[in-house]
Amino acid sequence: MKAWHEEDAFWTKWAPFLFHERRWEQSQEEVANIISLLKISPGASILDLCCGPGRHSLQLARAGFSVTGVDRTKTYLQKARKQAEKEGLKVEFVQDDMRTFCRPNTFDVAINLFTSFGYFEDINEDKLVVRNVYGSLKDKGVLLIDTMGKEVLARTFRERDWYEAHGFLVLQERKVSRNWSWMESRWIMIKDGKIEEHKVSHRLYSAAELAALLKDCGFTAIDAYGDLSGAPYDHTAKRLVIVAHKGNVKP
Repeated sequence: MKAWHEEDAFWTKWAPFLFHERRWEQSQEEVANIISLLKISPGASILDLCCGPGRHSLQLARAGFSVTGVDRTKTYLQKARKQAEKEGLKVEFVQDDMRTFCRPNTFDVAINLFTSFGYFEDINEDKLVVRNVYGSLKDKGVLLIDTMGKEVLARTFRERDWYEAHGFLVLQERKVSRNWSWMESRWIMIKDGKIEEHKVSHRLYSAAELAALLKDCGFTAIDAYGDLSGAPYDHTAKRLVIVAHKGNVKP
């Protein structure tokens, strides 16, 4: 039986919820913040790991960067390629699993956004992903991971939500388990009298835990922020944004 994140039907059916118009609009500000936070030089090569339909890959290409977007979902990549072609953007989109994709010493920057990390039951597979990214980065390359940190979730947790959006009704039920290391969720969509339900789960990381994993995989000079603009990771944090460097970094 496939894990939920390996089911193409899940990603296709939930695309209108995950990638609605407002999220596409937000990508411009998010990319601007990423460029500023990481101090990315013009023309840098960037890996967008788990790029989805290309929200950030396309925006980075518009800003003049050399971008490779990697995702396992074919329909998302087809949409991304179509938009790139429409705009005349040169972006490479690759269908692959983040546990297997690796291009040694190729990229200046790697980004993994929108809680696209921690899907796997075995934490060693998370480490495999990080080691692949580490190997794909050039010396002094940098990795940015954007996720929902355990500390933020503890402050904002809601057991249930429901709302109407984009022509359908969404119900979500959440449960923290495994000694606060795992999130289990039920996503229910009601549209045109039909009910679709999927179970979604992923590992939860605190800033210290994620930093320790990255350090164990070779990264150095690891910092945590509360959002992509570089706000402090404190009691007001909205997200957990980890920035980790490969090789020696000047103070």
